[in-house]
Amino acid sequence: MADLSYDLIKKGLDLSSLRQKTISSNIANLNTPNYKVNKVEFERFLANAREGMGMKKTHEAHFGVDNIRDIEPVIEKRESTSLNDNGNNVDIDYEATELAANEIYHNVLIQQINAKLGSLNYVINR
Repeated sequence: MADLSYDLIKKGLDLSSLRQKTISSNIANLNTPNYKVNKVEFERFLANAREGMGMKKTHEAHFGVDNIRDIEPVIEKRESTSLNDNGNNVDIDYEATELAANEIYHNVLIQQINAKLGSLNYVINR
């Protein structure tokens, strides 16, 4: 089953797993002095590749993607100003919202893969 939609759903599930771990780590470090929040970036790379915008490598040192399947998530540290007295920038309300949104994203992907596999099962058994 090597079609693009299956590969994208699989990549999305991998992403949601990484994002859940990253958000959980941010929440766990709520009281860690000078901790800076990490954020998983993926969607903007996917959107650019899907629209054919600027994902081609134009210089040897640039990051380029010739195949949408090659897109990987990037973990970026948010170096914004500190929100807490201890020097860290964890906003528990924001992180909880991101965690809930990620759970919804994950559940939608599970529904999509179940529908895709259900369709294949139907075709095979008919």
